Order: sequence, then C-alpha cells, then structure tokens
Amino acid sequence: MKVIIIGGGRVGSHLASLLIKDGNEVKVVEMREKQLKALGQDLPADVIVSGGFTDTAVLEKAGIKGADVAVAVTPTDEGNLVVATLAHYEYGVKRVIARANNPKNTWLFTPEMGVDVALTEADLMAHVVAEEMSLGDVMTLLKLKKGQYSIVQNKVHPKSPVVGKTLSELQLPAECVLVAVLRGDDLIIPRGKTVLMANDEILALSHASHLKELAGILSQAE
Repeated sequence: MKVIIIGGGRVGSHLASLLIKDGNEVKVVEMREKQLKALGQDLPADVIVSGGFTDTAVLEKAGIKGADVAVAVTPTDEGNLVVATLAHYEYGVKRVIARANNPKNTWLFTPEMGVDVALTEADLMAHVVAEEMSLGDVMTLLKLKKGQYSIVQNKVHPKSPVVGKTLSELQLPAECVLVAVLRGDDLIIPRGKTVLMANDEILALSHASHLKELAGILSQAE
C-alpha cells in the first residue's frame, strides 16, 4: 500500500517506521529543520520529502496522486484540514486520516472537509482508559471496523455461573461469538457441546456494545 504522511514529528516518524516494517511504500513530508534532522536518523533518505505541508508541488513530488492513504499529522489543525481537503478533492486519495491537535476542533474534521477518519490523541487516550476501567479483566486484542467490533480475551472466573456449562447453554449477546478456548497448552475450537471450565481463557469476537455484558457473563456471580 502506498501511504503519504504529511508531518514528520514523533507521531509521523513512528507511524512511518511501522508502515515500512510491514512492507508499505511510505513517503513523509516535513518542512521543519529540527524534524528533518531527526527523520534522517530514523528513516531511509528516500522516504523523506522536504517542503511545505500544503505545497502542491511538494505533495506531488511525494506521490500523493497515486497514494492509497494520506495521513495529516502536521502541528496545526488548519494545516491538517487543508491537507485533507487537497488529498481528497484535488488528488482523489481513497482514504484520508487527519489528526485534530485540539479536541475542541474535532467537529471540523468531517467527510465534507475531506476527512475519512479524524483522530485526537486526547480522545483516544480517554476512550482507552474508560474502556479498560469498565471492562475489568477483558483484554482487547484487536479492533475491527473502526472499533465497532473487537477480538477480546477474558478468563472464566472459578465462581462464574458458566463453569461446567456447554456453550449451547450460554446466553451470549446476539453480536458475540466465541472464537477459541485456551485451556493450559491446548487451544480448543468451540462447539455447542464444549464445556467451559474454571480459568479457561476465552477469545471472543464481539460488538463494542456487548463487551461489558460478555465480561459479566464470565465473571464471578454476585
């Protein structure tokens, strides 16, 4: 996949490193001297494109015309919005992701402005903390479909009412399915007749709205 990252600060640099490691074709646009020097130490020279964030000649040099994804992580929200609009409307980039540095400006980052996905670091952190507090022992392994679904891992509490029951006896939420049962060194593909035991590690695919209910089913009975 061809990805162009506009803004080579800590977020842009780290993201570029991860994407390159996964085999993606990446270009990073940066104009600040300090960041350019840091990028030169962390990334291959041919990845870095020096120039203005909203300079169309620079963006074209970076290959925005053929990019699959454009990520705007410049220091200003105004710059990120301009980049998003250019990427979407001028160059037809399929997927545009933009960071709102100030959470109060998130309302501006809309599809009408060319933004497919808007991110704020403060908002992401707040959601992660709130989710971890509400879900107890549930560990999120992977989020799918923009966070609507998650693959999670949770342990069956020894005093849970599900201990000794078959999966067919469980009343799981409609949009929740057990993917695997880890029991010691064994991985069990769950079937209707599979009996849950204390301390089984459960892998489940669930809609975000049912995660708390799933955690309650596997936890200690009140």
